Amino acid sequence: MVARNRSRRLARGRLWRLLPAAFAAPALAAAGLFAFAAPGSAAPAAATLLSQGKPVTASSSGGCCPAPNAVDGNSATRWASAAGSDPQWIYVDLGATAQISRVRLQWDTSCASAYEIDTSPDHAAWTRIYSTTAGKGGVEDLTSVSGSGRYLRMYGTKRCRADAAHGYSLQEFGVYGTLGTGGGDTTPPTPPGTPTLVSDTSSSVTIAWSKSTDNVGVSAYDIYHDGQLCASVGGSTLTGTCANLSPNVSYGFYVNARDAAGNVSQPSATLQVTTPGSSDHTPPSVPTGVHTTAVSNTSITLAWSASSDNVAVAGYRVYSVTGGTSTRIGSSDANTLHTQLDGLSPSTTYHLQVTAFDANGNESAGSTPVLDVTTAAGSGCSAAQQVCQVTQVGTDDDVVWGLVTLPDGTILFNERDAHDIVHLNPKSGAKKSIGTVPNVQSTDGEGGLTGLEINPASFATDHWLYIMHTSPSDNRIVRIKYDEATDTLQTSTEQVLLTGIARNKFHNGGRLRFSPDGKYLFAGTGDAQNGANAQNTASLNGKVLRINPDGSIPADNPFHNAVWSYGHRNVQGLAFDGQGRLWEQEFGNNVMDETNLIVKGGNYGWPSCEGTSGTCGTAGFIAPKHTYPVAQGSCSGITIVREVLYVACQRGTRLYREVISGSSLTNVTQFFTGTYGRLRTVEPAPDGGLWLATSNGGDKDSVPHNSNNQIFHVTLSLS
Repeated sequence: MVARNRSRRLARGRLWRLLPAAFAAPALAAAGLFAFAAPGSAAPAAATLLSQGKPVTASSSGGCCPAPNAVDGNSATRWASAAGSDPQWIYVDLGATAQISRVRLQWDTSCASAYEIDTSPDHAAWTRIYSTTAGKGGVEDLTSVSGSGRYLRMYGTKRCRADAAHGYSLQEFGVYGTLGTGGGDTTPPTPPGTPTLVSDTSSSVTIAWSKSTDNVGVSAYDIYHDGQLCASVGGSTLTGTCANLSPNVSYGFYVNARDAAGNVSQPSATLQVTTPGSSDHTPPSVPTGVHTTAVSNTSITLAWSASSDNVAVAGYRVYSVTGGTSTRIGSSDANTLHTQLDGLSPSTTYHLQVTAFDANGNESAGSTPVLDVTTAAGSGCSAAQQVCQVTQVGTDDDVVWGLVTLPDGTILFNERDAHDIVHLNPKSGAKKSIGTVPNVQSTDGEGGLTGLEINPASFATDHWLYIMHTSPSDNRIVRIKYDEATDTLQTSTEQVLLTGIARNKFHNGGRLRFSPDGKYLFAGTGDAQNGANAQNTASLNGKVLRINPDGSIPADNPFHNAVWSYGHRNVQGLAFDGQGRLWEQEFGNNVMDETNLIVKGGNYGWPSCEGTSGTCGTAGFIAPKHTYPVAQGSCSGITIVREVLYVACQRGTRLYREVISGSSLTNVTQFFTGTYGRLRTVEPAPDGGLWLATSNGGDKDSVPHNSNNQIFHVTLSLS
């Protein structure tokens, strides 16, 4: 038997040497054979090891031997599957679409005699690029494989050791190639057709759409609502269901198409669906025991006893009652039986009621009796208060996005959907449009006129406004001069500084921030709804970018392009602390948002890691400094005043205050919860306070002048 096996191996070796090189690999693959290489064989010159330390998932794992052992670079460790079961599989997430040119499998004794190698853009639809029924274990170096995908899988269908006490055991799973689509398919599919409603319930919506076309083939469709991925289906499926929705809520659904190379289409049109109410029409019980726990000259802290409900209490609302009219001035989550009402007037009596509501929108009657509370006298702001007086300084009917303070103390801000820049005098409330930024195009979502910045080191003499916006072809950074004498935007002076940041309906980023010394301009970008962009350092999407004020690339940038850090989903907040360190705020999908401390060349993990959810322990991923549940977050702008970070949140309808201590964020507190609605932008005011802008109404549809927004000045404690 030994001699016969040796003869077979020699015959295979002779066959390999006799076949022409162009014919050998396909011929042997068809015969179920493959070439062996020594463990130290070099990859083709252009290929690099892509799999080491990357997230890995397996069908099962023995207690001794988890899946990450297969990509740890150490052949003394191994992944072991469950014993006695076929098939079993393991796949690695390369973090971005890659061109695969080599796969190296180093087996333990428990190898696979029959297996295949597959690629996928989404770990749902797989394409086979190699298969064999003659696996012998040891080191199997597949140097002639060719395929494209973000995920690569070994799919074992028959074990070398057939007894039930053994499974598959893989010491190293090496995947080699180049990130990006390279010279392959770079053409994205066409946008899918406008979705139509198939059916809906109080917690789910099913939609259908007409197919997209592609030069190679559509491999998958991704379904979103309002910028959040909620379902994915294969390329031959033209319906999908988004679940875990809330009743009586309006959602905007749209579809993106993907091909096997990872190219993502522009989105379909949006279908607005309001989910029906559930059968629950019973409101929660009325909250009882409403009382104060603290009162200052600008705030009141309330507490109460829990309400009950036939299903579940979803939260609480606080109203100020005046002359029979109730105005909501605060809220809290279902499990939080207290809230602080901020921005109140001194020496003023407030008549307060608390209600409870459930997920179907049923709301209890107000608590009784109405609680009368008078704020303290005085206009001071003590250290204990932290955040004090709030004064409305302006309003606007468009989405207020970028905002800067001019040397004279007045404000310029961007109207995202109208594409205008507005000059506001916060002392008088007077405002005027200084001009429309050219070549801006909205996206029927969150693109348009976004970032606005001035260089603190040179604006007094150069008068450049630095602007980020969506164009018909991309997102880009430009600069245009502002004429103080005529109070106008000099559009004829426009200079385009950076182009090629991919656009999509959502995930366009947009925040701009100069370094304190004025030497570098930083920009936050989104992944353009293609998570592979975030891990591809050749892409400008899902990044923090760094350029010189004239648009040139600094010589010390880590990847010799505009990229400064990567692995981000949708960056909308940037701020520098007193040590010159850059802090960043980004949106998660549906689990958590995150605040990061940015370092040169750092990888922050998206899409494998969202906040601390997912494969966040992967070597090389940098952990966030603070995370926020999406329901309490969806935070956009940030700023730092006296080494305190302030975070403005939209869905969470609150402002976070977080003390920077070393490289940590401590003493996290919340203000204005439910008081002013969605908060998008926060910037430092010249007196040591804050400018704070809301984002209420029309902030997801790109329609100009259909919002109802306020701009506030917030007084902060100076100690």
